[in-house]
Amino acid sequence: MIFKHSGWAKSVALLAAFAVLSSCGLPRVGPNKREIFAGSVQREGDAFIVSVNRRVTTATAIYPALGFTPAFLDAGVLGSDTIRPGDTLGLTIYENVEDGLLVPEGAPATVLNEVQVDGDGFIFVPYAGRIRAAGNSPEAIRRIITEGLGSQTPDPQVLVRRLAGDGATVSVVGGVGGSGVYPIERPTRTLSAMLAQAGGLAIPQEVAQVTVVRGNMREKVWFEDIFTHPRYDIALRDGDRILVEQDSRSFSALGATGSQQLVDFERQVISAIEAIALVGGLSTAIADPTGVFVFRNEPEEIAEAVLNRNDMVGPQRMVYVLDLTEPTGMFEARDFAIRDGDTVYVTEAPYVQFQKILGALTGATGAASTLASTASSN
Repeated sequence: MIFKHSGWAKSVALLAAFAVLSSCGLPRVGPNKREIFAGSVQREGDAFIVSVNRRVTTATAIYPALGFTPAFLDAGVLGSDTIRPGDTLGLTIYENVEDGLLVPEGAPATVLNEVQVDGDGFIFVPYAGRIRAAGNSPEAIRRIITEGLGSQTPDPQVLVRRLAGDGATVSVVGGVGGSGVYPIERPTRTLSAMLAQAGGLAIPQEVAQVTVVRGNMREKVWFEDIFTHPRYDIALRDGDRILVEQDSRSFSALGATGSQQLVDFERQVISAIEAIALVGGLSTAIADPTGVFVFRNEPEEIAEAVLNRNDMVGPQRMVYVLDLTEPTGMFEARDFAIRDGDTVYVTEAPYVQFQKILGALTGATGAASTLASTASSN
């Protein structure tokens, strides 16, 4: 069979191309604005779509509340000279006689190292007997030993020093230079000093969080706040457990951005404009600056504040819309806070899909011309 009219053949091929385009969608980065708005509660979906303004920005400005309660803040610094069970003492005893009770002949003094305070708080010193050390200072222990030996040797001189023992200790683990168990000594009685003793941070300090576990209490603070707010540099207690870890918050970036990825928080607070910048900004070739969306499950109380309602029940699906072309659009995006688990999505500009359709049709038309030419030559 021979086609004598090439125009008729081109028309048939063009109609076939239209049929193909109508039956299958062209590639794209995700839903367009019309499809997103169709998911609102006013239409076919269950999400509240809200344009971001100053009131919305204020109502949603919720940041991680980290800090210590008065139970931690009001705890006084431990007296580093107070002896506790488990501490280790060093004793040096001088006697003013040649044939002393403890001092070897010809030696100026006797040294008793590694004298450990037992679980009941006592130490044993030859000729002075069992002496209560826990709760006393080294000076008080010196006087007690001197009195105990004074009745048996003339004018004994006693020196008592506290060594690093296993009495008052804390454990430090996580993102530090050296995890371990450290004694609470005069230089390390506060949180910042103990972190320094453990080698400092091994993770970025901007996103470092410090958790202190004391008994059945567990409280957390930003590392930077320890120095910004000195009252957070709390006094440590025997048995404290200190955990240093990196902030685990993240958000997803999808659509017409420089890259699509899961992004970890690099600072305590990230705005919408910073979130876009972190993934390479808007794609200049395809992004629609009027279609920047933030998808979030909002707690009931915040949803009510945003929507100015009081009948919400449970978390609500919210879609916040940012139009960067509005007179205040860039400011709103700069002030709107991104939260953990958010999805930032940028739609394609409408003309992009038109270009794809046009390109597909152009390709289909070219194919039709080739088909018609082939048919005419047969």
